[in-house]
Amino acid sequence: MLQHSITRLLRMCGRLALVAAVAWTGMIAPAAATSRIKDIADFEGVRENQLVGYGIVVGLNGTGDDLESAIFTRESLIGMLERLGVNARDDDLETDNVAAVMVTASLPPFARQGSEIDVTISALGDASSLQGGTLLVTPMVGADGEVYAVAQGQVTIGGFSAAGAAESVLRGVPTSGRIARGAIVEREVPFDLASLQTVNIALRNPDFTTAQRIADAVNAQIGRDVAYPRDSGTVMLNVSAGGGDPAALLTKIESLPINPDLPARVVIDETTGVIVMGENVRISKIAVAQGNLTIRVTETPQVSQPNPFSNTGVTVVVPRTNVEVQEDADRKLAVLDPGVTLEELVTGLNSLGVSPRDMISILQTIKTAGALQADLMVQ
Repeated sequence: MLQHSITRLLRMCGRLALVAAVAWTGMIAPAAATSRIKDIADFEGVRENQLVGYGIVVGLNGTGDDLESAIFTRESLIGMLERLGVNARDDDLETDNVAAVMVTASLPPFARQGSEIDVTISALGDASSLQGGTLLVTPMVGADGEVYAVAQGQVTIGGFSAAGAAESVLRGVPTSGRIARGAIVEREVPFDLASLQTVNIALRNPDFTTAQRIADAVNAQIGRDVAYPRDSGTVMLNVSAGGGDPAALLTKIESLPINPDLPARVVIDETTGVIVMGENVRISKIAVAQGNLTIRVTETPQVSQPNPFSNTGVTVVVPRTNVEVQEDADRKLAVLDPGVTLEELVTGLNSLGVSPRDMISILQTIKTAGALQADLMVQ
């Protein structure tokens, strides 16, 4: 009796543990594939601005530009020395420790004067490496031609090169580098977010269903109708109806989970043979057969020589051609049921033993037959 009671108790404990495990799994299981609004859309005015500049890197260990072939480097070096009070036009410059570079950076939104940003350095001439170089003061301008930042600092590269008399080693790109926090912002991009009465949310992948879902989620979060879709790529927010503070309104809604709707699309990269298909791709009922035809031509020429001590015969080459035709006779028609999912489609094509290159031809043929219920994009 005691043993039977212990057995029942152990069974009950096991069931309770199983129920707890299932409940815990349900708590930590991920929800449906959702994304935050900030990850699928951009807010009007909150954007980066591209900056570019032309500068000189000095201090290279003989890996800089050749001043005889890189005229722009020579003139830039002479101009820099003249601004520092050194007359170098009458001298024959032979240094190879200088390189002309292009400096690029992205100015973050709402960047203030005195803040620092990262810059990227790229060689413009025939310099072989920027290792150990120092970028001199370089003004960086925007699309309007105004200077927004000034860059200077030690260049850090992610590669190296070494060469000897008979062999050379190259790793990474030694003619490109970065300077962390290498530019100081000197001018701010004027944008008054607090004065906006409406804010537009621009979808990165325009879609009417996704736009409506964003508007519904925002209205449910705020508790009243403050958002509505203007088109497939824009959702308008009424700031005054949402409290009058754009920053506070955007903070409330940017992390809302949204399940974006994806169009049925098949993208094919003809160059690399890459195929990407969305989950909504469907196929009507069709039969598919795939076979390869291989023709192999082999040339085995033979030499024909005359008999010994012959006065009339000559040596000639006699061609021998062998042609073989091989056709996969074991390939049969495979029927794909209507409305198959992406997983079933891939499984069916893989069961035919087709390669990615053959799969591209099959998908294009299915689209021509009108059985592919998706957009087919070939790049």
